Amino acid sequence: MFSRNYKEKTIESVLFSVSALTVVILFLICLFLFRDSLLLFKATSLLDFLTGKFWYPTSVNRQFGLLPLFFGSLIVTAGAILFAVPLGIAAAIYISEIAPPKVADALKPFIEILAGIPSVVFGFFGLVIMVPAVQNIFNLPTGQTALTGSIMLGIMALPTIITISEDAISSVPSTIKQGSLALGATRWQTIYKVIVPAALSGISAAVMLGIGRAIGETMTLMMVTGNTAVIPSFPGGILDPVRTMTATIALEMGEVPQGSAHFHALFAVGSVLFIITFLINLIADMVKKRYRFKVD
Repeated sequence: MFSRNYKEKTIESVLFSVSALTVVILFLICLFLFRDSLLLFKATSLLDFLTGKFWYPTSVNRQFGLLPLFFGSLIVTAGAILFAVPLGIAAAIYISEIAPPKVADALKPFIEILAGIPSVVFGFFGLVIMVPAVQNIFNLPTGQTALTGSIMLGIMALPTIITISEDAISSVPSTIKQGSLALGATRWQTIYKVIVPAALSGISAAVMLGIGRAIGETMTLMMVTGNTAVIPSFPGGILDPVRTMTATIALEMGEVPQGSAHFHALFAVGSVLFIITFLINLIADMVKKRYRFKVD
């Protein structure tokens, strides 16, 4: 009996230590990130950084304006969401509710393989296939545009959205579906009026994770968006070259002198990314709780 209690206490201690270590690591990352970010504001004001319209870190009159990078990330991510979310949810509904079992079993491995392809491979595909296609279709000087980045990010986010949405839809109790059909609802009415609302908590989580994947992507965007740090126009900016926050950090961090204002500016950009990701996760959690309460 004593040995059993000792083992249980040991397991509890190990699990608690692992959980506490996760919190400590997150705290240290925040400390490391924000510490170097705050040093930027000794030379540049916070307002100038957040509202600056130009990113010229190496010119004589250095300017560290976040807006070109922020709007570049925003327009690419928004385009990816508009592309991936309807397709992802539709594919999840088809696999879970419409496709024959053999077809569904055949599709799932391909989706999982798509999720495991390295981002640099997507970048090569975009550079060789999508960039010339966008250039020819829209008669542009270059196909390295925000639209190309949105399409590639949408493709990369699809596996996450499809997989999690399909799991959420499949987990809806069969009694709810059977009850809807017994009351005279058609198959399609049952899908979009009963099943999808019941699975909305999991679907919203899938969408938010897809957005997180899109915001954090670096390599593919470096290869297909043109990397021009200018504020895109609306709506024509979708066909202009842009530069995202992640691509800026990846492109410039390797060459920047450590401890310089440019160095700290890149950390500040990373801090903004961290805050945006945190807010997205917070919103996702709120949406999940809200719709789970409604379903219950």
